[in-house]
Amino acid sequence: MENIRRRMFLIVLLTMVFHGTGTSVEDDGPLFLEYYKERCPLAEEIVRRSVAIAVAKDPRMAASLLRLHFHDCFVMGCDASVLLDSYGGIVSEKQAGPNLDSLRGFEVVDEIKYHLEEACPTTVSCADILALAARDAVALRGGPSWNVWLGRRDSLEASFSGANQFIPAPNSSLETLIANFKQQGLDVGDLVTLSGNHTMGSARCLSFRQRVYDVNFRGKYELYDKYKRYTTFRRMLRSICPKSGRDDELAPLDFQTPARFDNHYYLNILQGKGLFGSDNVLVTQDHDGEILKQVWAYASDQKLFFASFVKSVIKMGNINTLTGNQGEIRKHCRFVNA
Repeated sequence: MENIRRRMFLIVLLTMVFHGTGTSVEDDGPLFLEYYKERCPLAEEIVRRSVAIAVAKDPRMAASLLRLHFHDCFVMGCDASVLLDSYGGIVSEKQAGPNLDSLRGFEVVDEIKYHLEEACPTTVSCADILALAARDAVALRGGPSWNVWLGRRDSLEASFSGANQFIPAPNSSLETLIANFKQQGLDVGDLVTLSGNHTMGSARCLSFRQRVYDVNFRGKYELYDKYKRYTTFRRMLRSICPKSGRDDELAPLDFQTPARFDNHYYLNILQGKGLFGSDNVLVTQDHDGEILKQVWAYASDQKLFFASFVKSVIKMGNINTLTGNQGEIRKHCRFVNA
């Protein structure tokens, strides 16, 4: 009994240290640090090693695993619904517009789940795998690491319509982005911070073509483009992505350091060099100037960006989590248990 009391005290103490004095576990939902310490002691190490192998084989995979966590959390919450294949009455979120022929990393998650099931059958949820893999992917590419709060359970359903409705489009206006994030309980500061995940990875021509050929968008930058830097950038994008065809041609989200997690994203959008229209609107449609201040702060101070990203990604990872007896622990991440 005494040991149980000590463990509970330690959990509360860690929570206060992590979130600040006076914050309790209940404020962020019933997720815990070191949730698998006794249930599956090697869980985090298994995920970390598997992600390291996957990223070594394909550096783009780091961005793909981080994106999986985002796209999961923005539809019904962080419940691994994005991993479900179409089967029976389930229509997979993978078939939705923002995900189709775009999301990657499912095989990596399958591999992680296989090793975890061998070590600790029906113990580690697919939702927790996504949260851990996102953390490890960022750290492997030079970004920050953080303590992941665990104990999520997996959804019994997917939401094809939710994926089409709630995942921000690459040509979204600032107003739409703010509304998308608010729907998830995330504020404007979180929007600016989490947009920084576009500092690594690549995107298909189909997702940034509109931004390249939008005359109104070009004019906002070309008016002040004394040294033709934006004009040169636009020409380069046009060479990759013509007005029609080559939809699957890839361009890096950050041409300077495409494989690293750093603060170059913010330097890029200050020059109009964000790949997506939804990146550049943080600057061009910010009429009050508050977002621009945050962008400048991150562009000037990478440590500040890293610290803010950690807070926002943890906040995002707590969106509508299933815990306790809700949902299930899937044996295979692509299907609900029989």
